[in-house]
Amino acid sequence: MMHGLYLVTDAGCAGQAGHTLPFVVEEACRAGVQWVQVREKTASTRAFVELAAELKRITETYGAKLIINDRVDVALAVDADGVHIGQDDMPPTMVRNLIGPDKIIGLSINNLAELESAEGLAIDYIGAATVFPTATKQDTSSLLGLEGLREICRRSRWPVFAIGGIKAGNLQAVLQAGAAGAAVVSAICGHPSPYEATRQLNQLRNG
Repeated sequence: MMHGLYLVTDAGCAGQAGHTLPFVVEEACRAGVQWVQVREKTASTRAFVELAAELKRITETYGAKLIINDRVDVALAVDADGVHIGQDDMPPTMVRNLIGPDKIIGLSINNLAELESAEGLAIDYIGAATVFPTATKQDTSSLLGLEGLREICRRSRWPVFAIGGIKAGNLQAVLQAGAAGAAVVSAICGHPSPYEATRQLNQLRNG
């Protein structure tokens, strides 16, 4: 079942908090994260593969799923559980042909038009972005807000994970809008204790 907390890694954010990504991922998985997406925009292919392989060992230990952002080659190299792609990445049909029928594909959408365009695609979940303002997305004109998220959840035939600015203070509102789960970046990666941050978010989700 696709629901729950979905950790998206951010090496810079983790580093500023004094953490390595393997530490963050292990602490988050120990506290109940079920999904980990590895997002590396600047690493070399070799460094990305080495990191993904290390994180795969951690997620397997805790029974969590490892999803690779964008890079189908990296996902194949480490036998990850799936790939998450955006609107400008490789088309979902090609990704499915490469990774096979049993792997997970997630697709980011930013509006209802992109959701409608996804009809008929062999994907497994939707990432709805961006719900709230974040440090990485200052342009508020394209923000979904809770109303936009609610409409996407209502119309989507796939589980929807909400993305963007989600933290303890707004997690329950996101779930009440219909999201199956929430993707969290800085609220875990940048927290002094990723374990405690994850535990608190999971308590809110289950509360």
